[in-house]
Amino acid sequence: MVSERFHLGGSLLCAALALGFAIAVQAAPAPVGGYQVVRAYPHDATAFTQGLFYRDGFIFESTGLRGRSFIRKWNLETGSVEQERLIDSRYFGEGIVDWKNRLYELTWTNETGFIYDIDSFEKLGEFSYPGEGWALTRDDKRIMMSDGTAFIRFLDPDTLKETGRIEVTDDGVPVRNLNELEWVKGELLANVWQTTRIARIDVKTGKVLGWIELAGLLKEAGATGQRDDVLNGIAYDAATDRLFVTGKLWPKLFEIKPASPTR
Repeated sequence: MVSERFHLGGSLLCAALALGFAIAVQAAPAPVGGYQVVRAYPHDATAFTQGLFYRDGFIFESTGLRGRSFIRKWNLETGSVEQERLIDSRYFGEGIVDWKNRLYELTWTNETGFIYDIDSFEKLGEFSYPGEGWALTRDDKRIMMSDGTAFIRFLDPDTLKETGRIEVTDDGVPVRNLNELEWVKGELLANVWQTTRIARIDVKTGKVLGWIELAGLLKEAGATGQRDDVLNGIAYDAATDRLFVTGKLWPKLFEIKPASPTR
């Protein structure tokens, strides 16, 4: 009996230790990976970049600052502007996203968004939302929105009404200041404002799967990252699997390849 109890107790202890180890592994902070620069492209160094996406060979970009906010379509290879619209100076422009033949834009604190024709940039309408607006992206079914908190909102792409939200966490800790967003191969990528990292997020759980550390890009871009010229802007060309990043007031936009993460 003593032997049986010992074996039973030992088995339970081993199981408990194994469970504790598994929990510890699951709760560990997300791994951090680096990057490789594939190519650098020209970028308007006066653009206070808020939103960025790639479509049909062009970069679509939105900028902030009142009186200097615009939406713009520009040629990736040359940097030449193909289409531009200046936003009313009452508004501080924020993120943008495309949906079919429309372009949606957020504003920072006005709780107002704008709807444009994506070809002409003609204004088609407005929509409203509570709280601040920071960034937008989409998959093929829904739009995702950041608001400067740790939450990501999901919006119906046709009505622009909120359908749900998740809280983003790393090791159980909320990741606040989520900013520019991009949907890349089933993951949500998010700049974290005033940091040099991009979070890779599982939108089913809200957990950060990993980080892309881009501190080295600041020097290559001629930026300090200490004031306004912080990393912000992610775009993805799904057809050729190209990932682009830039920052506010950066003279360059970079195509990068993320490196495998390490803990």
